[in-house]
Amino acid sequence: MTSRDVLAGRADAVAPLLLGAVLSRTDEAGTVSVRLTEVEAYAGTGEDPGSHAHRGMTPRTAVMFGPAGHLYAYFSYGMHVCANIVTGPDGEASGVLMRGGEVVEGEELARSRRGNSTAFRDLARGPARLASALGIPLTDTGADLLAAPYRLVLPGAPAPFATSPRTGVSGPGGLPEFPWRFYLPDEPTVSPYRPAVTRRRPS
Repeated sequence: MTSRDVLAGRADAVAPLLLGAVLSRTDEAGTVSVRLTEVEAYAGTGEDPGSHAHRGMTPRTAVMFGPAGHLYAYFSYGMHVCANIVTGPDGEASGVLMRGGEVVEGEELARSRRGNSTAFRDLARGPARLASALGIPLTDTGADLLAAPYRLVLPGAPAPFATSPRTGVSGPGGLPEFPWRFYLPDEPTVSPYRPAVTRRRPS
């Protein structure tokens, strides 16, 4: 079975298999590699209220509909890039958000992107930090993560993991019925769980 075959499964089944996987990106500045320690699964149209693809395909989410193993990147709060690995069979939207990881190659380059005073554990701790450490631009959305300039190496065997509701997801998608945040216990690079905060509009 190839890596793409593995990624073509359901997002909530693929997500724990990505814990311990190493994603690398190479550009003119060099290579940064991150070992994934925290991920979140998102399903497709009509299945998952927390998913960008819940209401169907849009120009932004078209890449989520396949094929598996490609990158879905988006802006969070209009300023931070977050990165997902597309999963599931071609034509059915789903993906796994890379929430946190440990820089295992290219620490100096990651620091140049994240700030030299950044603690090692915080270089890729959180989805925006992870994308920044790897140097992922929004324009890379749709890129094949199994081909240059990327390299995704899956772990040889599944690692023991823990689960929780997804962090910061509001509405039904953040309920315990979606325990689709998967992480490696006792890893310092795992971001703290935060439930969604309901924002009140000014009267």
